[in-house]
Amino acid sequence: MPEVILPGASGRIEGRYSPGKRANAPIALILHPHPKAGGHMNNPVTVTLYQLFQKRGFATLRYNSRGVGKSQGEFDSGIGELADAATALDWLQSNNPAATQTWVAGYQFGAYIGMQLLMRRPETDGFISVSPPSNMYDFSFLAPCPASGLFLHGTADTIVPPVEVERVVNKLRTQKGIVIDYELEEGASHFWQDHIDAVDRRVGLYLDKRLEAEPA
Repeated sequence: MPEVILPGASGRIEGRYSPGKRANAPIALILHPHPKAGGHMNNPVTVTLYQLFQKRGFATLRYNSRGVGKSQGEFDSGIGELADAATALDWLQSNNPAATQTWVAGYQFGAYIGMQLLMRRPETDGFISVSPPSNMYDFSFLAPCPASGLFLHGTADTIVPPVEVERVVNKLRTQKGIVIDYELEEGASHFWQDHIDAVDRRVGLYLDKRLEAEPA
C-alpha cells in the first residue's frame, strides 16, 4: 500500500495505491467523506471500500482531496474536489492503460463527487455510493446515469433520511440499460458505527455478483 503523490490543480495530492494483480487488472477509485466534517482517506468506511476492491485484484487508489492531510490547496465547495477526482482517475488510468474495467466508489460527500465524476467519464463500468447526501446536494445531474451500481444506506441515518435516497434511486430505475441496486442496513447510522462489517459484507457480495456476470 505505497504512498503516492499526484500533481493536482492546487498542488500535490496525497494518496495510497495498491497495484493490480495483473497487467490488465480493473481499476477502482475511492473517495472520502466531507473534508469540513473531518473526512479523509483513512476514514473506516473509505478504507473498507479500498480493501474490498484491493482483495479482488483491482488496482486501487484512495486519496486526500485538497486541503486534507498532505494534499495542498483549500476546500472548494465540490468544484475543485471534482477536479481532484478527475486528476486521480487520470493517474489511475495512465498507470493501468490495459485495465478491463473502471469503478468509482465513495462515501457520503465522496459519493456525491463520485457520481458527478461518473457522469463525466462514460468509460466507468460501475459505482458504489454509501450514504449519498441526496438531501444536501442536488443529484438531478444523474440524467441519465451512465452505469449500473449500488446505493447502500442505513435505516437509522438521521442526517440523510432513507426516503431522500429512495427518491434518487426510484428516478434512476426508470432508465433503460442500467440496473440500480439499493440496499438498506437495519440500524446503521450515517457514520456506520458498529456496522462497518455490513459495508464489507454487502458491498463485497455486490462486487462478486457483478464480477461473476461481467468478469474483469
